[in-house]
Amino acid sequence: MQFNSAQRELVLKIVYYGPPLSGKTTNLQALHRLLNPELCGRLTTLDTANDRTLFFDLLPLSMKTPTGYRIKLKLFTVPGQVIHAATRRLVLAGADGVVYVADSQLTEARNNNEYWRGMTRYMKETGIEPNKMPTVIQFNKRDLPNIRSEAELEHMRAKGPEPIVKAVAVRGEGVRETLYVLLKDLFAELNERYQFEERFEISQSQFLQSIFQDFVPLDALVGGGEG
Repeated sequence: MQFNSAQRELVLKIVYYGPPLSGKTTNLQALHRLLNPELCGRLTTLDTANDRTLFFDLLPLSMKTPTGYRIKLKLFTVPGQVIHAATRRLVLAGADGVVYVADSQLTEARNNNEYWRGMTRYMKETGIEPNKMPTVIQFNKRDLPNIRSEAELEHMRAKGPEPIVKAVAVRGEGVRETLYVLLKDLFAELNERYQFEERFEISQSQFLQSIFQDFVPLDALVGGGEG
């Protein structure tokens, strides 16, 4: 969390992490389309020739608290390719919350786990305690054949504390739910550490409503974790 009292501004950094082509950029593109345009800044995307994200995407969202403070959410993605490991570590540094975008296809199970382990290692290297980082796991591409079953996701839920959200990001399904759950957990963490609600005079429900307005998460939630 970056706080500038002179400008009355607070910046929270959200990082979308995951293996190549799991749908990180697609998530940000869908959010940019689905959220209130008055809240969203420009979606910046840097791509390689083969249309994979080279560095990061940035989707800034902003709102004002009743006390006049502006809260900015900056959403980033990390590059998935193996050669960009150093960039993933750099983008992850200073994160306030993480969305781990996993590919639901059975053939990607090993890749999902390898990138999860890499993410937790990079967190430790940058001074972040993984078990204290608000994290949501999104299982994307639920519309494809040969994917992990509902029973498997329930089993993962029992293994770890991270909420799991099912998604089809190309259709915008589960995308807002994922961010909603993460920001709900992040607000609780900030409130516990910094007395966020009292300090900025904004409740969790007001915070979420300012971003999502009348949107209410439906049945995409599974709960649980990935190890």
